[in-house]
Parts: sequence; C-alpha cells; structure tokens
Amino acid sequence: MHIDVCDLRDFYYRTGLGRAAQRAIRAQMLALWPEAKAQTVVGFGFAAPLLRPYLGQARRMVALMPGQQGVMHWPAGQPNISVLSDELWWPLQTGMADKLVMMHGLENCDNTPALLDEAARVLGPGGRALFIVPNRGGIWARSDQTPFGSGHPYTLGQLDALLTAHGFQSERHAVALFQPPSHRRFWLKSGPLWERVGQKLSNRYAGGVLLLEASRQLFRPRGTPATETQRIPLRVLEGVPQTARNAAPDRSAKPS
Repeated sequence: MHIDVCDLRDFYYRTGLGRAAQRAIRAQMLALWPEAKAQTVVGFGFAAPLLRPYLGQARRMVALMPGQQGVMHWPAGQPNISVLSDELWWPLQTGMADKLVMMHGLENCDNTPALLDEAARVLGPGGRALFIVPNRGGIWARSDQTPFGSGHPYTLGQLDALLTAHGFQSERHAVALFQPPSHRRFWLKSGPLWERVGQKLSNRYAGGVLLLEASRQLFRPRGTPATETQRIPLRVLEGVPQTARNAAPDRSAKPS
C-alpha cells in the first residue's frame, strides 16, 4: 500500500521527527556516496529529501514518484525535476543512471520483481543503486508514527537475496535511525547522540532503516548451478596384497 505524497511531504518537511530522519539517512548515504559530479542521479519513490546535496554537481537529476503515491513539485523554489511515473514503466532510457536512490518504493510495491527489473534496466554499467527500506528488526517498522511503519520490512539477508535474484550484486550496507520514532522533544534533541552511539554498537540489527548499495550484474546466473564432484577409483583388488598386484606374470609356466 502506497503512502500519499502529501503525508510524506508533511512528515519529512513539517515535523521535527521527519527532519531528523531525513538528516540521519542522508548522512549515511553521503558516507557511501560523497559526491555525484557529472553523473546522472535518479530517485524513485520519495527519495527527494535525500537528493539535495547532489543538485549542484550532478549532470542530470530526476525524481520519479509512482502514480499510486502522487507527485509534488521539487525542489522548492527551483525548476521542477520531479516526474509522476508508472511504477513499473519508468520514462527513462536504458542504462542512463549512474546513481539510483530508492526510498519508500520497494517496501510498498505490489510487484517487486517487475520493479527491480525496471531498476536494473535503467542502471548503467558501473552504476550503483541504493535501496533504503524499513529494518524488520528495528522499532521504526513497528511504529505508525512514521512512513517506515507501512509496507513490507526486510532483514539485511532478505534484501540481499531479493536483489541478487533480480540482477544486482550487493556491495556495501549501512544502518540509520537509532533514535526512537517519537515526536517528543527529549528524543528529538538527543537524536544525534543516539545515532553516534548506535553506529558504534551495530551496523546491522538495531537501526530502523537499512541502506544497501548494489551494482548491476552484467551476466545474471540462470539455470541450476553445477556442482563439482571428485571421482573415487573403484578398488577391485582391495583384498589382494600389494606385492601380488605389482608382480609380473610368469610366462614360462606351461598351462596344465
């Protein structure tokens, strides 16, 4: 089930918790991808809050928003680069993206295989995709106060297996949102401390959101993998002494 774009906009731009989540996730994205100079950057779902650092350096940027969610003008105060798109048919050329950021897209999609196939089509050789999803083991996936409480959460292993099955190779991962998903002032003020401590304690289980970087496999494995076996020779003379096996036959003996 998709979240309405107005609800996403209100959360990320008009609440303290949403702005804190935006900063925490963006910090981990920039740790993986510090720059995007002269590259084509594509966002899908509601990735717009994360893409602003690349606005002044990317060669081309587009923020795709699925029709079931709706679209909004972005970035504010500048020429619009957001596009309302069919979830499974993106209006982009094959192989044009150098960087693809997907947030609030994968966990809400009803046809995940088709969505991932479209993402693989758009990603160019050497390009990287960043999939941002709710962490099944985190408390944000169990809270109705944030958009990460909607849709299908994942463990890191589940997400890795899903991407591998659809033509991606996992590269690196990160975790964000260690602070509780609460709008209370105390938790908001202590949010940066929670993030620093959480990053030191765990990069897999405790955070509310998983970020998995993946590249596109040029040759997707098909069929049933063959296993290599070692042949063991059949020892038909196992009970005969070694000297008897190696002895030359006596050809001078006459047959009886």
